[in-house]
Amino acid sequence: MAGNGLAALAAVAVAAALELAVGEPSNRFHPVAWLGRVVAPLDRQWDRPLLVGAVAAVSLPLAFGSFVGILVATASSVSTIAGVSTAGLALFLTTSLRELLAAAGRVVDASDADLPAARDGLLALAGRDASALSAGQVRSAAVESAAENLADGLVASLGAFVLGGLLAGGVGLPALPVAAGAAAWVKTVNTMDSMLGYRSKRVGTPAARLDDAAMWLPARASALLLAVAFASPSSLARAREWLDAVPSPNSGWPMGTTAAALGVRLEKPGTYVLNPASDLPSGAAARRGITRVGVAGLLAYLLAGAGVLAWS
Repeated sequence: MAGNGLAALAAVAVAAALELAVGEPSNRFHPVAWLGRVVAPLDRQWDRPLLVGAVAAVSLPLAFGSFVGILVATASSVSTIAGVSTAGLALFLTTSLRELLAAAGRVVDASDADLPAARDGLLALAGRDASALSAGQVRSAAVESAAENLADGLVASLGAFVLGGLLAGGVGLPALPVAAGAAAWVKTVNTMDSMLGYRSKRVGTPAARLDDAAMWLPARASALLLAVAFASPSSLARAREWLDAVPSPNSGWPMGTTAAALGVRLEKPGTYVLNPASDLPSGAAARRGITRVGVAGLLAYLLAGAGVLAWS
């Protein structure tokens, strides 16, 4: 138990250190960007879009996760240090926090001084038409994206890593390769959903439904982490009041918790409003929200480190 747990703890530490030092590699060197190029050809008209989408939703995450698991297993056969380093690198490449917070912060900083620049910057965070958004709505979108992507970009992969290793140990499989593969699997599912999971793209429906299932626990865990980061336990209960307004079965949890804890209205015009009785976030409130998302991310790393120590 100690050997597996300590190796996994070291891998989580490697991922966290790389996140702190590097942030995020450029798309040219990022495997998730390479994955996007594999998924992109699916975005066209098909005679049987649901069948094609279902096959892709099952096969691509399994293939990518298996590939990562094999890499970690091969490196582990060379040495423990090689295995830990490869697993840590894989976990780092399936997570994102520093660049998310930086991008959201840049949008908020520009929202008063240069609204057109803030709108342009929002394109890297939120898939919505920003051309007519007010400064408050731009700040709202930045805070929403930071909260939602805490779950998509960090907690989901860390959680899959911890749970993958726990399950692997329970059935006698090598924990570290399975954990790294699980993190890669959930990242692939999320990437496919972000590219194809729109109502207008029937080929993406299976990936969207799979992502809904995969993100059920990370979204709620992220909401809990945000409530702790804000020191606002009541924000979880308040968030429940607005969940029906959000089309996604998951993203309303971290966004609603953030809206309640900050005491601001967060909205996507024409789609949903969270905490409607409050005002849109000021610059100061938006920056506080982004900072607290960062605190919640730190808590996620600490919990992942604690969780892997339970591996057998």
